[in-house]
Amino acid sequence: MRRHVGGWVAGVVLVSLVPAVCVSEEPTPAAGPTPSAEPTYVGEQSCRVCHVVEAEHWDGTPHAAVFHQNPRNALERRGCEACHGPASGHVADPADRSAIVSFTRGSAYDVDHQNSMCLECHDSKSRLIWRGSVHERRDLGCSDCHNTMAKISPAGLLRTRSASETCFTCHPKQRLEFRKRSHMPLLEGKISCTDCHDPHGSDNAFLLRADSVNQLCYRCHADKRGPFLWEHAPARENCLNCHRPHGSNHAALLVSSMPFLCQECHAQSGLFAHVGGLLTQGNLMRGSSPDERLVNRSCVNCHSQIHGSNHPSGVRLHR
Repeated sequence: MRRHVGGWVAGVVLVSLVPAVCVSEEPTPAAGPTPSAEPTYVGEQSCRVCHVVEAEHWDGTPHAAVFHQNPRNALERRGCEACHGPASGHVADPADRSAIVSFTRGSAYDVDHQNSMCLECHDSKSRLIWRGSVHERRDLGCSDCHNTMAKISPAGLLRTRSASETCFTCHPKQRLEFRKRSHMPLLEGKISCTDCHDPHGSDNAFLLRADSVNQLCYRCHADKRGPFLWEHAPARENCLNCHRPHGSNHAALLVSSMPFLCQECHAQSGLFAHVGGLLTQGNLMRGSSPDERLVNRSCVNCHSQIHGSNHPSGVRLHR
């Protein structure tokens, strides 16, 4: 038996015209075009063949109106593939989750890649500082707050009917505070979480839309801004020294009831002994001789200009 280039031949010695060193054991590739590794665009109509319900919901969104009626660039003319990427791989194998970008927690693409698809168009205004924001650092995705495939909210393509309801899905503590007896009028629809906080990023603590808590409060409570001839130092320093920002079980969003809130600072004796005297057991509301200064607005019955006074004689904030 002798080996020949074409195979094994018994009893016959054949002379090969091909040198032995040129013999290759690798199979010859089949003839035909080599498939491309890069996915290609297939067009929106191809998507609609399978995703009928999703397409019907998407048709009512601002994205659909822009992409269909007034696309600003070549990317927006792609329709579905403007956000999900080229879909040729997805059409060839719908079971392959890596063949197309999906915007879910079960996606084959990480949250940062999903967000980058949105930021191709939404890269202005507050999104300029999305990178490094507390929400971005905690791996929050655009699709965690927004639903671009259906118009559920009046504006913003939110996942719920309002921005506040969307925020409450991750902030249950704040939801509870807004249900306390004294609260900001958020549940009544007069304000929204986004009036005070910027969810996409801020240069300030707590994603505030102002340089400080006081500057933010002054936007609605301009009468507390001053300047005052006689200032109340705690109020000037931070509104949160006395008030809770979302809700409280005490009147006027106070952190505790009066006079006990005032006596956290004003507990001196001597000429102003009446301040500390209110804390004695006999002078409490259930005591044997209730103090008349506990009635109505307590300390503010006399010190009415508690945030500050411009009266020449208002050093004690009486007037």
